[in-house]
Amino acid sequence: MRFAFKLMYLGTDYHGFQVQPDMQTVEGELFKALIGLGIFNDPKSARYSAAGRTDSGVHAINQVITFDSDKPELTTPRIINSELPDSIWIWARAEVPKDFDPRRNAIRREYRYYFHRGKLNLQKIRSASRLMVGTHDFANFSINEGKSTVRTVESVEVRVNGDFLFLDVVADSFARSMVRKVAMALSMIGSGAGDERWLARMLDPNEYREGIEPAPAYGLVLKNVTYEGITFIEDDYSKKRAIQNLNEGLLWHGTMFEVVKEMNEMMG
Repeated sequence: MRFAFKLMYLGTDYHGFQVQPDMQTVEGELFKALIGLGIFNDPKSARYSAAGRTDSGVHAINQVITFDSDKPELTTPRIINSELPDSIWIWARAEVPKDFDPRRNAIRREYRYYFHRGKLNLQKIRSASRLMVGTHDFANFSINEGKSTVRTVESVEVRVNGDFLFLDVVADSFARSMVRKVAMALSMIGSGAGDERWLARMLDPNEYREGIEPAPAYGLVLKNVTYEGITFIEDDYSKKRAIQNLNEGLLWHGTMFEVVKEMNEMMG
């Protein structure tokens, strides 16, 4: 049988999603859990695949993985979660066709980037973001791996939530580091370091080339991957445990925010 799972993770402590020798990765932790539980012997023979990879420090709410297993009684979120670190949670499962591939069968992906608002000009960012919509060559906004960098962006939306701006980008797929570089470009425009004319030139790499640093990884979240004809069954117990862990982390980070804020004020 072939199964697909939705998983959420905080990427802070991991060197990206994809397994790497001698480095702690999200996929590496998944493999240890799945092999340890006897769900499969090795990823290759189980035809394991993932919807995509995220860079070091990037988070996810709806990453999707799939594999074959003849142990359906073990392939449940709560059993797998029992062998995973507290920063990785599987929370939904689906039985899928034998030829299902989470990367090739995805019809849409959505990322969110979190900016601290500061003195960024919201109207400039929103106006410039409209230039990103449509089919463009994002060579100036990606790490060149010798692959096509032409992508179709369905929508770019900028929202305000307190001291933060949320940048939501939806596309058929993304080139490597594309969202972080788009976020950096828009933040430069919001700060006055760039303008729409510059952005339009960046979207025409045949005529204009410029390197741009990606925005920090900690602000990026893989928010969703969409498929047609696949129904995921959510595991309420696993979601509840994930929420408990997240609330504990929220308390820690909230406390540390106040500690650092106090130190900053005392040194000012």
